[in-house]
Amino acid sequence: MGKNITNIFQVLTIDEQSITPKYQQVTNAIFNAIRMGHIGENYLLPSISDMSFELEISRDTAEKAYRNLKRLGIINSVPGKGYFVSAQKIDTMKRVLLMFNKLSHHKKIIYDSFASTLGEQGTIDFYIYNNDYNLFNKILQGKLEDYTHYVIIPHFNDNNISPEEVLNSLSGKNLILLDKDLEDVKGDVGAVYEDFEKDIYNALEEALLRLSKYHTLKIIFPAYTYFPKEILRGFINFCVNFAFSYKVVEDLSKEKIGAGEVFINLMEDDLVILLEKIKALSLKPGKDIGIISYNETPMKPFILNGISTISTNFTEMGRVAAQMICDGKMDKVKIDFKLTLRPSL
Repeated sequence: MGKNITNIFQVLTIDEQSITPKYQQVTNAIFNAIRMGHIGENYLLPSISDMSFELEISRDTAEKAYRNLKRLGIINSVPGKGYFVSAQKIDTMKRVLLMFNKLSHHKKIIYDSFASTLGEQGTIDFYIYNNDYNLFNKILQGKLEDYTHYVIIPHFNDNNISPEEVLNSLSGKNLILLDKDLEDVKGDVGAVYEDFEKDIYNALEEALLRLSKYHTLKIIFPAYTYFPKEILRGFINFCVNFAFSYKVVEDLSKEKIGAGEVFINLMEDDLVILLEKIKALSLKPGKDIGIISYNETPMKPFILNGISTISTNFTEMGRVAAQMICDGKMDKVKIDFKLTLRPSL
């Protein structure tokens, strides 16, 4: 351990680009300051007031960070004297960079499950790159030496982009891909993934009895989307194999709808547009027209007495990824989908 720095605020920063809660950023920053040898055991940390002032955070945030560090066994406190580094568990702690393509209800489920399973075994820095490859690359390139594990959902709005090049810069590190497996990423890479092509095919086959009362299946698949094209392959294969007329709809707002059609939506915004069109034409879901929606949400069991869904077990996805880190094993695990049939089909 090197000599303690005089001013700890030289190495403590808040990243406004990160959506990691600020108390967690303070926790991670102090953790990293210890790991890098900037401060050592028995180092007296700034008071809560000084931490709040220097980092421009609330007192509650600074206090929560110190409580979190105490819970992790990284610091202790002495009444009347302040907070001191103990660093009892520093060598065994995991440092995780978690990168999601977007925020959504099901992404929150993954995060909550991941964080709960990891528990006190590590710290998490959390970034959202909004399906933007350039932002993804910028964030990742600045973080290549800071973490023991990298957990990434690799989805981009441009389906022609291949993230393998930047991900291969993590070769030799502990990388876990979420939601999607990429065969061209080198090294011992973990993956907790969906098989998009098989999942939609199997889901539609499971719903075949209900689908048989309709003549045409339409999937709403915008030209500019982060959803993988494997979904389209599975959809088209099913329609061809079971003799359904089908159509890929890129812009639902311009699409005519009619009786005898089933619509499969991927985006929540498209579901709203679809419901507005159905209402305007006085069509009855589940009788005149069918609806299947991707990803279960709390409202879908109640909309129109229930929207049928195809959804992955997102809780299990987060749990399995975190368990890999806790166990120190890289593996590839497919997470099963679930078809939930409701009156909309």
